[in-house]
Amino acid sequence: MGNNHSIVYGTVGGTFLSVLSNISSADLAKTALMAAIGAVVSFTISTVLKWFLKKHKK
Repeated sequence: MGNNHSIVYGTVGGTFLSVLSNISSADLAKTALMAAIGAVVSFTISTVLKWFLKKHKK
């Protein structure tokens, strides 16, 4: 590709800005909420399974 990185930077920047302009704040809030719920559920299940396996190993 050589020294011509401006085409790559322009393409990536344009793509990012076009995606950013099409995302509403409601979508961002929903995504953040779903990510938080997923993290809590994942942590809870991991902790319960760890406790369960430790208890039944004895």
